[in-house]
Amino acid sequence: MAKVTKDMIISDVLNLDKGTIPIFLESGMHCLGCPSSSGESIEDACAIHGIDADKLIENLNKYLENK
Repeated sequence: MAKVTKDMIISDVLNLDKGTIPIFLESGMHCLGCPSSSGESIEDACAIHGIDADKLIENLNKYLENK
């Protein structure tokens, strides 16, 4: 099973499992279609958007574990 880390690129996580989209959106990250999502790490995007990266990673991995 894949595990999401802060240094992963957002689009890589989305390609891994489209079911992660709502988790990103619920966290306040609404830029998933933005060109930056193809080159920006989760940690960098969270810093820009004022989102708790650790909480987002926790939620993404919890989702993947419970699939």
